[in-house]
Amino acid sequence: MNSNETILFLKSFLNSPKHVGSVIPSSRFLASKMVSHAPWLEIQAVAELGAGTGAITRHIESQIQDSTKVFVFETNNTMRTNLQTTFPRFSFYPNAAHLVASMKQEGARQLDCIFSGLPFFNFEPELRNTIIDQVHQALKPGGLFIAFQYSLQMRKTLSKYFIIENIDVVPMNIPPAFVYVCRKKETI
Repeated sequence: MNSNETILFLKSFLNSPKHVGSVIPSSRFLASKMVSHAPWLEIQAVAELGAGTGAITRHIESQIQDSTKVFVFETNNTMRTNLQTTFPRFSFYPNAAHLVASMKQEGARQLDCIFSGLPFFNFEPELRNTIIDQVHQALKPGGLFIAFQYSLQMRKTLSKYFIIENIDVVPMNIPPAFVYVCRKKETI
């Protein structure tokens, strides 16, 4: 992470704290912990929600096969443009609330895994529920949703849609984070 990314992230936080969630980007420890849970040799299509400056995106890129389809969602135009320049073979979209439509637009039917850095608890309940429902619809049966949060407040909401297999604590992040490893339930 360079100083320009840190400044961009801080400016974005100050402009929209409810949508950014932290004053600095995710640490390499957090990004590494998140991607370590995915079965990379089996993954054909993956999405990242709330990519920010690309801390997790970089780890995704280092794990995927050449044929893996990657969808990246980031609402901040400047961050999304920077990511598009850095990761030109990935597909970029501004709104995770339109995850399913974005996938279909590119001919993808289901995702194997979705990573999220979205600060769900900062969102209005309607937006939070819409995005979680989109994630559930987009995942293949038994697909993984791996999300980090700064509290355990999303546990109840996520358990309606997913089997929470694990919650890892990542103390080497500012602030310390919880990584939820969730598997799609067949019925909700």
